[in-house]
Amino acid sequence: MEKHINVPVFIPHEGCKNDCVFCNQRTITGVRNSADRDIRPEIDRVLATFGGKTENAEIAFFGGSFTGIERPLMIKLLDVAYEYVKEGKVSSVRLSTRPDYIDEEILDILKSRGVTDIELGLQSMRNSVLLSSNRGHTAECSEKACELIKKYGFILTGQMMIGLPSSTLSDEVYTAEKIVSMRCDCARIYPTVVFEHTKLCEMAKSGAYVPLTVEDAVIRSAAVYKVFVKNGVKVLRIGLQATEALEKSENVYAGANHSALGELVLGEYYAGIIRDNLDFISENSGKKKILILNCAPGEQSKVAGQKKKNVSMIKESLKIRNAFYGAIKIIPDEAVSKNTLKFEFYDL
Repeated sequence: MEKHINVPVFIPHEGCKNDCVFCNQRTITGVRNSADRDIRPEIDRVLATFGGKTENAEIAFFGGSFTGIERPLMIKLLDVAYEYVKEGKVSSVRLSTRPDYIDEEILDILKSRGVTDIELGLQSMRNSVLLSSNRGHTAECSEKACELIKKYGFILTGQMMIGLPSSTLSDEVYTAEKIVSMRCDCARIYPTVVFEHTKLCEMAKSGAYVPLTVEDAVIRSAAVYKVFVKNGVKVLRIGLQATEALEKSENVYAGANHSALGELVLGEYYAGIIRDNLDFISENSGKKKILILNCAPGEQSKVAGQKKKNVSMIKESLKIRNAFYGAIKIIPDEAVSKNTLKFEFYDL
């Protein structure tokens, strides 16, 4: 299978008329261009790097609430993208927007211009959390938007945030479960980062909001990730895309801003599987036994955990239980699916 090619076109915040407490789009995306520009050079530049092999390429409008920008400009941008679809240079178009910027008229426009995927910034399905975040729409609005998008046959991705004001782990698990029940095909998980020059930053500095630590973000995101895995919803990303702006300390006040956040979350997810099987591991261990953790190819480092944290957890648990082992190995196995582990024991 050829690698999927994402052709990002960042549309600034001008499409959104709301002012969420956490939002600083220029810092999040690092983009300051106007939406009213010729996007062809940006698309051509990305496509050129792949030598014309663009069967799996997709133009993606990100960075703002795309369907909230002025209608003529939105159509103009879509028409340019659709030229590439009709010419066979890309296969499809995707975009991100808000639930309250979705209606039948908008979906008719999108459907007629090569859009196949819509990402909705749901953030939370608790009205109390949405209100605390000044999100500007309700959970009921999100449900209606998702229902309409699925009715039109689009591929739907639900974006959610971890650690918003007044949000708890149970709220976030509930949001993930609602994303599943609303028939979202994919999800993105964004632990909250506190950016300078936002209302959330003011709240954090005054003590009205306690920012997430990286550790909290990892634990809560792993719990949400587990919900999606269990229900077959593909997680496209965990954490914000790394940008030069995010790396500058003057842009970020606090929160879960870690370059390897996704790796840490997956490590915690696998740690959960291991914890659930510690009794089984203990009962089958022995001084002359090798414990094999079989995983999908490419998942070895995540299974081991950061600095082999998960391997150390197994060793410590066996020590506490007065159980012994000869060796512990993590082996890639084509027969093992991603997000699962197979435990085996062999004699030394």
